Amino acid sequence: MASNEDPAVSPALARQLSPDRVLAFTDGTVAIIITILVLDIRVPDLAAGASVADAMAEVWPTLVSWVVSFLLVGMYWLWHRGVFANVRFVNLNLAWLNLIFLLFLALVPFGASTLGEHSEEPGALHMYGLILIAVTLARFLINTYLNRYPDLLFDPKNRRSKQTSSVAAAMPLVIYIVAMIVADWAPELSLLLFFAVPALYFGFVAFLKSDPKTSADSQSIS
Repeated sequence: MASNEDPAVSPALARQLSPDRVLAFTDGTVAIIITILVLDIRVPDLAAGASVADAMAEVWPTLVSWVVSFLLVGMYWLWHRGVFANVRFVNLNLAWLNLIFLLFLALVPFGASTLGEHSEEPGALHMYGLILIAVTLARFLINTYLNRYPDLLFDPKNRRSKQTSSVAAAMPLVIYIVAMIVADWAPELSLLLFFAVPALYFGFVAFLKSDPKTSADSQSIS
């Protein structure tokens, strides 16, 4: 296994390429994103003669949007955690790809807020889907880059691991596209499909872990 003490890499360069600051920045950004998500949830006002149930009905779309978005952001963070546990060095290109990933991920609260306010509007669901597609494509680029430059990793992937990680990275795209298509005539189904992505993703990870042949592959995508 390679290490940061590789004699081919000077101590100064090893410090510059260390993934520690990228991980700290990513974790901090994700924490802020999740905080912004929850700030959209406000205690409903009770109008004269209204019940708590009536007031909750008004904030229900915002709560649903928050749960879906929280789980999706959490899914991407867990993926990032798993992948970067094997990242030995972060060069400038990988740092930029990570910034692009965070750029799109930081738009999720905006999409969630719009969705909470206009949950029945296909346009809100379309925009939410486009944001998630952009996040997923950025994730796919990171995955592809690491597959192409195995020297950045502690343990380079074998061919099967590369294929598995590529499938896992691209898998949500199909569901997001379908969710956007059905949004025009079934917005509730569209939202349900977005909600299903984390469950399907972690189901895929659990399936990989259940097979001794692919158990090791699951570590880099969960």
